[in-house]
Amino acid sequence: MSQAGWYPDPGGQPGMYRYWTGSSWSASITNNPMQAPPQGGFGAPPRPTGGQPGWNPNPQPRRSQNGWWVAVAVIVVVLAVVGYLAIRNLGGILGTTPTTGSNPTQNVCPKQVTETVTPAPAPNDGRVHGGALSYPMLGDPWSVPAPETRVPFGRDVLTQAVMVEPNYKGTKDSWVASVLVGELVAGDGFFSPQQGSEIVVKCIMGIFYDDAEVVRDDRVNKATTVDGKDAWLVETHLTFDIPKLKTKGELAMIMIVATSEASSSIFYASIPDTTADLVPDARRAMSELRVSG
Repeated sequence: MSQAGWYPDPGGQPGMYRYWTGSSWSASITNNPMQAPPQGGFGAPPRPTGGQPGWNPNPQPRRSQNGWWVAVAVIVVVLAVVGYLAIRNLGGILGTTPTTGSNPTQNVCPKQVTETVTPAPAPNDGRVHGGALSYPMLGDPWSVPAPETRVPFGRDVLTQAVMVEPNYKGTKDSWVASVLVGELVAGDGFFSPQQGSEIVVKCIMGIFYDDAEVVRDDRVNKATTVDGKDAWLVETHLTFDIPKLKTKGELAMIMIVATSEASSSIFYASIPDTTADLVPDARRAMSELRVSG
């Protein structure tokens, strides 16, 4: 595969594409294979153990009297596969490509974790523990920490919340401010803290706001560290218009921390504009994040 371009992610993330520079895989991923090549930052991430079947970025020529015909056959097969993928994703490319900051057209959320995992008992130290992260427990008006099983990008999650708009649909649906920590689940294959943060943001935009269009305005998107561990922070303001909901925007803070070579953990805070006075609490919790030993 010598031609540069967007190809299905060799890390296996469903619906995502990674850029092949012609000699190596880039760190950039997208859900729109028709977009322009990334500008810089082509560093190739580590490949998953064993690689992705069928993709070899450095194929070695085989000497054979039928080598030319074999090459032609391979080209035909590759073109057929590319054509199939283009047709399969046509609905997400023609006419429905999102504008900058709007909802992704494909579901990039990882599959919901269904297995039951009993986490080790957390120490009674006045901190909220989830995954390999913890923060000092927030006081009134925040709720006591409780397990949260509804976020597809996390497991072993504990959250604190403040009720903002109860039963806004006239049912049991309520809108809350929340802060949580947990182990990150971001799909199969390689992902860096930066890539993990992008998966989480797109997942949030795709599932947490009904069918409303969500406009994203990043305020912070940068590398950082937590307790000496590599991390990536995204702070983005999301605006939306959901029927019967007074809240029309909120601040989302996503911190992904590479807590070990094999796993990452997440801090996520969502503070509606109607309760902006809670932002300092979320910032304080994030600033005092610690990685469990």
